[in-house]
Amino acid sequence: MNIAVKNQKSKKDRIKRSMLILGGLICIFVLIVIIRTYNIYQKDLPSFEKLHNIEPALKTKIYASDGTLLQEYFNENRVLTPYDQIPPFMIDMLMAVEDRKFMDHWGLHPKRIIKALLVDIINWDIAEGASTITQQLARMLFLNRRETIERKIKEALTAIKLERTYSKQEILQMYLNQYFFGRRAYGIAAASRTYFNKSVGELSVSDCALLVGLLKAPGRYSVRIFEDPEFAKRIRNQSLYLYHDWGKMSREEYDSLKILPVELNPPVEEAGRAPYFTEEVRKYILNKYGHETLYSGGLTVITTLNWKLQQVTDSAVKERVDSIQARLERIYDIKNPTYTYAIPDSVDSLGDTVRVYKQIQAAAITIENESGNILAMVGGKSFESTKFNRAVQSELQPGSAFKPFVYTAAMDNGYHPSDIFYDNSIKLEIPGTRDWRPHNFDDKFMGEMTLRDGLKMSRNLIAIKLLLKIKPEQAIFYAHKMGITSDLKPVASLAMGTEVVRLIDLVSAYTVFPNGGIKVPYKYILKITDRYGNVIEDNTVVPKEEVLSARTAYIMVNMMQSVMERGGTGQSARWRGFTRPAGGKTGTSDNFCDNWFIGYTPQITSGVWVGFDEKLSIGKNQTGATNALPIWVKMMIAAHDTLPIVDFEIPDGIEFVDICLESGKLASDCCEKIRNEVYRTENVPQEICPLHPCSGFRISPASKTDNYTDPGDTSDVYHF
Repeated sequence: MNIAVKNQKSKKDRIKRSMLILGGLICIFVLIVIIRTYNIYQKDLPSFEKLHNIEPALKTKIYASDGTLLQEYFNENRVLTPYDQIPPFMIDMLMAVEDRKFMDHWGLHPKRIIKALLVDIINWDIAEGASTITQQLARMLFLNRRETIERKIKEALTAIKLERTYSKQEILQMYLNQYFFGRRAYGIAAASRTYFNKSVGELSVSDCALLVGLLKAPGRYSVRIFEDPEFAKRIRNQSLYLYHDWGKMSREEYDSLKILPVELNPPVEEAGRAPYFTEEVRKYILNKYGHETLYSGGLTVITTLNWKLQQVTDSAVKERVDSIQARLERIYDIKNPTYTYAIPDSVDSLGDTVRVYKQIQAAAITIENESGNILAMVGGKSFESTKFNRAVQSELQPGSAFKPFVYTAAMDNGYHPSDIFYDNSIKLEIPGTRDWRPHNFDDKFMGEMTLRDGLKMSRNLIAIKLLLKIKPEQAIFYAHKMGITSDLKPVASLAMGTEVVRLIDLVSAYTVFPNGGIKVPYKYILKITDRYGNVIEDNTVVPKEEVLSARTAYIMVNMMQSVMERGGTGQSARWRGFTRPAGGKTGTSDNFCDNWFIGYTPQITSGVWVGFDEKLSIGKNQTGATNALPIWVKMMIAAHDTLPIVDFEIPDGIEFVDICLESGKLASDCCEKIRNEVYRTENVPQEICPLHPCSGFRISPASKTDNYTDPGDTSDVYHF
């Protein structure tokens, strides 16, 4: 008996030793497999350095100069939220639904893995998930979502490395900032705003339950919850039940919450503020820093835009454009093929069309003179209709708004505002073409007048004669160095603004006048910082270049102030309410197609264009003063709302003397038409007016009256 017991005990010992040996061999085998597997996939796993430097894609934010958010650009709509700002019940809700053992495991959950493996073997497919929160994070950060054994292995190994690199709190923070919640929302902050229009701190337990419920299938669920309120309620209640089941909520609380409806409150989708302006900023960043930085780099861009002024500009443009459009639609029949076009009436029927009116457009820009900061920009009536920015992209005929460049070239090369020219008919004989007989806006002639009055009243024939005196190439030289970038042909019609320019160039070039001859490049951006707050671009230092003498610039300012006075083409600015010291110029292209007004004060320069996208008349007598100037006035009143009233600075070497308007010489006591005129000190006239000696005699030829009538057959002839 004892021998039998002894033999039986010995047998059990042998079995036990065999089991221990077998278990040891299995452990060694498993260890070898693990080591071998790790070595095989090690090269494909993220390094510890990469794990330490995880940078989720962040959106770039564009701000106005006052901090108003204008626009956001992103591939993944994400705002990072620190762990201590995430509601504790959101953390618990996540663990209750996804991984209750999260705080205890080391990246993997062995029991869940074995269970999932058995289910997969039985189904002969990868059907059962066993991923921990850490494994899900590993997959989001570094791996694809294909359900393969290889990906599962890499996921597990990466999860282990994540657990060795980060604390549990850091992993939870990364998870909730990284995960996709549907509807382009990445991370809890974007999801809070997308579904509830709340900040993270404002989320309720019920809100968090829905967000966690979305994680199972964010693409499908994020659509369905808006279509099916009962479905939204069901996935929220599943999360609430698991939260209660884990002991984080009483039965009474669960019962009271589960009957409540899901209250979704998505924010209203907008095109963004100042869309024409921000699109220029977007293109600049894309070209300089690249697609990845723009859409994933988390840049903060502080722009030059004045948001209050932008709103006034938007409103002024819309109001004026709507008024012109209404007038055109009253005048022209809907069947008129010039002002309307046909569009398909229905996608269902072939050949059916309906006619609609062509849309009048406008563009406007305001620039701060000293800094070059673009304060406001509108590129058209509607960014949603067309993203084409007419303030920057369109090249259009400026009409008389180009004349200041002709006069600038003349004033800088020996001419004076008091020089007398004749406003009479001219004929240009151009070899190989028909003779050209240009005309004034009103088809009249005013005879002898000063260059100042020629600019003030925008007399085309005076400008053409002056251009031919100084040569077109000279005017082009000054236009280019002041800021015009388009190609300009040296033709006589250049004086009438027949060569095309961009609005932004024209406005920028005009800033040279109030800047005392200094050219300051325009800019959109003040500063750009990266996701860590490091400044990567600072434009607060303003580059400056002297392109005109201060005296020439001031003489032009003084002449262009006359445009705003009584009898000038810009005089309506005064009775419209803008009374500050200002200079400017109207512009109207041939056949009333393009209307312009560009004007400035010592602090601000603004420009407006109104017209069609094609060369189409706005209507007879529709001029820059009629349509562009009203917009300009509203912009400038708003732009100067908080600025002091200042006058233009008079540089050294400038003097004012009384001259006779009929002779252009120093006025005598007997001259009746007198003006206090501006000169360089060395160019002050020394000769007393010979037409009005104080002996009682007066010479005043009829040809020098304001009612001068051109005889028609005595035109000045120029060979060009």
